[in-house]
Amino acid sequence: MDKKVWYVTGASKGLGLALVKQLLKSGYRVAATSRSAEALQTAVGATDHDAFLPLEVNLTDVDSVSASIKQTVDQFGSIDVVVNNAGFGIGGSVEELSEQEVAESFNINVFATIQVIKQALPYMRKQRSGHIINISSIAGFAAATGWSIYAATKFAVMGLSEVLAEDVRELGINVTVVAPGAFRTEFLSQQSLVMSENKIDDYQTIRASHERYLAMDGKQAGDPDKAAGVFIQLAEMPEPPVRFFMGTDAYNRAVQKTKILTDDLEQWKTLSAFTDFNA
Repeated sequence: MDKKVWYVTGASKGLGLALVKQLLKSGYRVAATSRSAEALQTAVGATDHDAFLPLEVNLTDVDSVSASIKQTVDQFGSIDVVVNNAGFGIGGSVEELSEQEVAESFNINVFATIQVIKQALPYMRKQRSGHIINISSIAGFAAATGWSIYAATKFAVMGLSEVLAEDVRELGINVTVVAPGAFRTEFLSQQSLVMSENKIDDYQTIRASHERYLAMDGKQAGDPDKAAGVFIQLAEMPEPPVRFFMGTDAYNRAVQKTKILTDDLEQWKTLSAFTDFNA
């Protein structure tokens, strides 16, 4: 039996690159996207051309995404696992961020993810099989000070994935949303993390939060190679989780947030019930 065909976005660095390298080493066939196919091939290194398809894709362009999915199926005969990994972080208060900065964040983190799913689903429906893995973030469940718009995009990916999993289950398609914590990638570097150009002096707590995150660069607890192995495990499970928190830090933040939610629900339970007609 042939191994699964993977399609991975944002694969020229970080978790995406670690995943592609491990997939190829393990004998999978992989299509991967980047803004530059040449840079992607250089990052991945020497490969078997029958197993690796580097794709230059503009994820904000419907035709570009559609063509890349078709190329994948034309070359490998199917598309079994889609990993929506492309994205970037943006910091700043809502008041500081420009409309363009907000739009760019949603375009890549949310709308590109939706477009890839839309283009891949017709093939997966025909196959009656497939697995869509969307990369959110622990910020998509337990967000931190100074990352409101980034959190908004990752909360959107969480909600999208949870409902998508219900919608496509009867078609034999699985969906998993992965919420990683901090991994030792380039994510906290200036190339992947954007700060608002406009800065308002009153937001000192936000500046302090950003400084703490930037100081973590190179010291993150998460190992990208181990994460790649976990992605492969998830894709090989007959019944994978819909939500998966990756990393001890993500797990701990999720547990803390769950306790806060439970406490809030109980504290305001009477007021919640007051709005019922029979209250």
